[in-house]
Amino acid sequence: MTLALYARGKSWPLDGVTVRLSHSRIHAADCADCETKEGKLDQIDRELVLSGRLSDEQRARLAEIADMCPVHRMLTSEVKIRTRLA
Repeated sequence: MTLALYARGKSWPLDGVTVRLSHSRIHAADCADCETKEGKLDQIDRELVLSGRLSDEQRARLAEIADMCPVHRMLTSEVKIRTRLA
């Protein structure tokens, strides 16, 4: 949705977006760019399929915008879950 709104605002010819995700658990020691170095980490691999007659520059910019969407920011930040019984 974030990509569609951005492209629409720029009048770019984005016809559709497909996002494919896969999840795995990896050893932290195997992750060169992770802060955590012990135990296991969740890893999400994301593939974006952008439909439309977009230039390479537009496609690259949309990939950057995907990292700024609210869901991506929440998943890549520290998350604290508080539970209470109602």
